[in-house]
Amino acid sequence: MDQLRHYRTSVGSQTLDLPLVPLSDELTIALLICVDHGVAFAETAGRELAALLAEFDPEIVVSVATMGIPLAIEVTRSLGLDDYVILHKTPKIHLGETLAEPVRSITTDAQQRLRLDPARAPALEGRRVAVVDDVISTGASTLAALNLVRRVGGEPVVIGALVTEGSGWSSVLGDDAPAVRTLGSIPVFRTSVGQLVEDWD
Repeated sequence: MDQLRHYRTSVGSQTLDLPLVPLSDELTIALLICVDHGVAFAETAGRELAALLAEFDPEIVVSVATMGIPLAIEVTRSLGLDDYVILHKTPKIHLGETLAEPVRSITTDAQQRLRLDPARAPALEGRRVAVVDDVISTGASTLAALNLVRRVGGEPVVIGALVTEGSGWSSVLGDDAPAVRTLGSIPVFRTSVGQLVEDWD
C-alpha cells in the first residue's frame, strides 16, 4: 500500500497498482476493473489464464457482463475456441427471467439477478465449460454462474479468475472451490485503529 491509497499486486506476469476504495467505515477493497487496463493487459492476462485452464479441455467459456467480457474473448481466443456465452446482471427484453439466479456483489448494495439468454442455452448443453471472471470476491457471482450452467446441462470443469479477493469465496463455492485457477490474489482491508490492515481471511 502507498500513501496515495493504492495496492500493488501481480496478475500473472503483469503488475498493477489498484485503487483502494472504501465500501464502508470498516471495509475497503483494492478495485480491479479489467476494462480499465487496456487491450494489451487483457490479451496477456487472457493468454496466461487460458494456459491454466487448458488442461481441463473446456469446450466453451462462460463469463459475466460487463467486466468479464474482455477476459472471455481473450481466454476463448487463447484456448483456440470460437464461442463464448455471457451472463447478464442487467435486465434486457430478450433475456427474460426463465434462466436467472439471485446474486449480490461485494460492490453492489442491491440484490441482483444473473441471467442466461435462453437462446444461448443450447451452446452449453452437454459441453465442458470454463467459467471465468475478473475477480472472485464473495463467490456469489461465480456460484450463480455455475448454477445457471448446470441448469441447462453444461458441465463446469474449471473456474478461472484474474485474482481472488480474500478467502470468503472458498466456503461459498464449497465443493467447487478446488476448481478455481487464478493469476493472483489480493486481500480485503479492514480498518483498525485508523489504519488499513490486510485481511486474507
